[in-house]
Amino acid sequence: MATTDDSVPAAYEDLLDRYGRATYLGDANGILSWDQEVMMPEGGTPARSKQRGAVSAVAHDILVDDEVADLLDELDGADLSDERRAVVREIRREHERKVRVPTDLVEEISTATSEAHPVWADARNEDEFDAFAPTLERLLDLKRRYAEHVDPDADHYATLFADYEPYLDLSTAERVLEELREGLVPLIEAIGDSETEPYTISGTFPESDQLELTHEALSTLGYDFERGRLDTAPHPFSMGTQFDARVTTRFDQSEPLDSLASTIHEFGHANYTLGLPQDAYGSPLGEHRGLTVHESQSRLFENHVGRSEAFWRLFVDRFNAQYDTDLTARQAYEAANRVYDDNCIRVEADELTYHLHIVLRFEIERELVAGDLAVADVPTVWNDRMDAYLGVRPDGDDEGCLQDIHWSHGSFGYFPTYSLGSVLAAQLYAAAAAEIDDLDSKIEAGEFDALQAWLRENVHEHGRRYTTDELIERATGEPLTAEYFVEYAESKFGELYDLDR
Repeated sequence: MATTDDSVPAAYEDLLDRYGRATYLGDANGILSWDQEVMMPEGGTPARSKQRGAVSAVAHDILVDDEVADLLDELDGADLSDERRAVVREIRREHERKVRVPTDLVEEISTATSEAHPVWADARNEDEFDAFAPTLERLLDLKRRYAEHVDPDADHYATLFADYEPYLDLSTAERVLEELREGLVPLIEAIGDSETEPYTISGTFPESDQLELTHEALSTLGYDFERGRLDTAPHPFSMGTQFDARVTTRFDQSEPLDSLASTIHEFGHANYTLGLPQDAYGSPLGEHRGLTVHESQSRLFENHVGRSEAFWRLFVDRFNAQYDTDLTARQAYEAANRVYDDNCIRVEADELTYHLHIVLRFEIERELVAGDLAVADVPTVWNDRMDAYLGVRPDGDDEGCLQDIHWSHGSFGYFPTYSLGSVLAAQLYAAAAAEIDDLDSKIEAGEFDALQAWLRENVHEHGRRYTTDELIERATGEPLTAEYFVEYAESKFGELYDLDR
């Protein structure tokens, strides 16, 4: 086997070069997607869908080329460092999944999702699920065909889930969701019976003021605006690379805490992306570990930092100065953690009922992908389950089955990672707090360096070197468990609502 001067096999260098080119194309496609959702004029969709489809097809062709298979075979059993073996493992996994999917199907899916975005946005704005239903049918058909190609013998939904979380299987997601349901439903019921009413913030808060305060929150947390930016979008999201990780948010003039929470959530995503090794860009070692880990970073900052009493002792004066209010830190903390059992919107949900939103979506997606639920019946089933799980019925499809952007992206199988990430966030935060002296006091003082250093060392800097379960055990000393989240929730909300638990 030929080698380079530093004893790295030439096949490894060639493989990494090919993977890098596919990665760069994928990242360029991400910028095209960001532009479409944030800045592109409405009339640009026909060209954008073709552009994105073409880029996706070229990136796919690079990774499924026969020469990639030959290089992987040549490296099988080669004398490689642990890091390089991890790179080969990750590229092999992607190659083996992608090579089974025809390029024309990849291009068709990319084109269809690009075309779907404005259809979904218009349908949501007009509160008309029927206007989106044919597009949803098309995307479901495409993703079923995709899953059939990847593994004809597997549950299609499990195959799609593995695109977002490759190393925790679907049974793990089902177990965690069940643990959350068993732990949270009694807690939510006890809160509903409590006579304690946490503080509520009311008034009108202009979007311009909210934008200024969310910008201030990002600066407080240490967001690097030289490698990112803050914009608005119909559905908040973050995307990018370790050189350019952007965040978006949205505003409701009656709910100033919603934009703050969603911005801090997206900061967590961007912070992880910006913490990936720069010298590994274009390699699996420079990419995030999967959406469970990615979501753990956003939920950690949103909930364990941004909704903590320590954070509000730090930030309440800035809030008051922006809105000319006179809240105490305790009042702001209570308002940020109220449990609303009448909220239909997932991204505005409190920390507890949020997971019942995920259960609802998980169940509906599984039935849709399996063909057990007709697309036409989605609004009725959605509303009935929202009533059953949360005791509230949406007034329209815009606050029901059209509220999330994910289906327009063809992202079936994504939703379970939100709850998995929340569970992991609690586990990671507990591990960090055990190693960092008086973490709450550091947050109250606006000192985030210790927490950032812990996350960089234990999560960010590894990229995809470890599988998800390996990374979790290395960072926390034990496998993924919902125990930390349930204990945290019982302690926090038990105190807020004066519960005897």
